[in-house]
Formats: sequence, structure tokens, C-alpha cells
Amino acid sequence: MAEPTDQHTRPIDPVGRVLFQISRAFAIFGGLVLCAMALLTTISVIGRSTISMPVTGDFELIAIGTGVAVFAFLPYCQLIRENVIVDIFMSKTSFRARTICDFIGNFFYVVIIILMLWRLPLGGIDLYNNDQMTLVLEVPQWWTFPLAIVCLILLFFVNIYTTVRSYREVRENRTL
Repeated sequence: MAEPTDQHTRPIDPVGRVLFQISRAFAIFGGLVLCAMALLTTISVIGRSTISMPVTGDFELIAIGTGVAVFAFLPYCQLIRENVIVDIFMSKTSFRARTICDFIGNFFYVVIIILMLWRLPLGGIDLYNNDQMTLVLEVPQWWTFPLAIVCLILLFFVNIYTTVRSYREVRENRTL
């Protein structure tokens, strides 16, 4: 993973630095999960093509790993301004318009995260209460929910930080 080189993507204030370090650790964990999934896929493909024996439940493990990795990446991507960028529409707009759009986007993202923090635990509890398992490996489906919730809590704090940052940028009439 490349370190951000732009001095404006790495926070310099104490809260931002703490959020950056925690988010970065989560992103590194997500990267390790992706590496494990790549290794698992490689082993499964080789096993399938050479000895007609893929890794049992490989699709289930990849699905679980993908969810874990995505949730782990979200806080870091948001903090370094790389979560969602729509350059096609925004490249020709003024700096002021971009900062206003960033603020509005960050604000609505906080709302979405709050909704997810409300519903995700309920979904995990429902899966737990109904004892739902994956089809092949019979892994309880609720197992990844606590990690996803922790990632969402971190994303919530990161997004509060980025919303305040965007508000200050709008108020100061600057982009970065």
C-alpha cells in the first residue's frame, strides 16, 4: 500500500493523526485479508485444474473475506479523500463548488453510516438467533458482523472528522 504523498491527505491535527493511524491499521488488515483470498483462490484453481479437487467452500470464504476487507478499507479511504471521487462531473467545477459538494457528501455519508449502525447489529442478531450458516462449510453467518460493526464505528468517527474538515474548508473558502 502506497503512503499518501500529498501533504493534505494526511491529517496534521491530533485527532486526525490518531484516526489516520487506526484507519491505516484497519486497511493493512484488509490488505492481508485480500492477500489470503488471492492465495486461497490460487490454491483452489490449481487444485481444481490439476487434481480435480478445489478448496471446499472457497466461494464462501471469498465472500466472507470480501466483506471483511471492504469494511476494513472504508475508514482509510474516507480519511484520505479517496472513497468516492466523481472526477467526470467535478473536474470542471470551481474549488468552492467542490468543497461544498464534499461537505454535502460527507454529511449524507454520516447519515447513511448511522442507518447502517442501527440496522447491521439487528441483522447480525437475527442471523445469530436463527442459527444461519453458510451452505458448504456451515460457518455461522453472524461471525463477521462484530468486525463489520467495529469498522463502521471507526468509519463513523472518521466521517464526523471529515465532515467537520469539509465544513471548515467551505467556511474558509479553500479546497484542501
